[in-house]
Amino acid sequence: MGFWEDRVVPRVVDRAGTAPGLTRLRRVACEGLSGRVLEIGFGSGLNVGLYPPEVTSVVAVEPSDVGWALSAQRRASSSVPIERGGLDGQALTEADGSVDSVLSTLTLCTIPDPGRALREIRRVLRPGGTLHFVEHGVAPDDGVRRWQHRLEPWQRRAFGGCHLTRDLPALLVEAGFEATRLRAGYVAGPAVSRPWAYCFTGAAVKTPAGTGARA
Repeated sequence: MGFWEDRVVPRVVDRAGTAPGLTRLRRVACEGLSGRVLEIGFGSGLNVGLYPPEVTSVVAVEPSDVGWALSAQRRASSSVPIERGGLDGQALTEADGSVDSVLSTLTLCTIPDPGRALREIRRVLRPGGTLHFVEHGVAPDDGVRRWQHRLEPWQRRAFGGCHLTRDLPALLVEAGFEATRLRAGYVAGPAVSRPWAYCFTGAAVKTPAGTGARA
């Protein structure tokens, strides 16, 4: 990674991710987490203070050493033990069926192959386990969506491969998940922010083998 992506982007994401509207959505996404949690795109640990008491441990997947360092104070103050476990959401190091919940917040937009990452999440979740998420993506409004497509090449270059137009509900179905709760809408803010502000928030479970998932 270059200097900008390696050293600057994690700090920008850390600052931007504390916006009140995003914190509210993160809190909603964390509702219902329990047991051993795998968090992909752990970043600077912005979710650490939002885990419910039912969470017993967290395995953090974070490729950025700068992001991991930025999370040090939050990890130190956490009552939940947190360990770093792997660097790539597309190739998780956890065993099949070994985690109770998976958390992804504003992460699947940057992973090169989100379908592969979701299939890996499906693999490591135990039967009955849940995927919790808040992800920004393609907007339903034609005008906003046109701007998302115009801005996406610049967005990807400036922010570590971040996409604006991914359709999370469709990706979930293709990977073999069914949403058990799903909210979609714009984070409060000026109209000019809308290309970045349409978010999907909720939870999903694995569908029966062979239903919805692509090999």
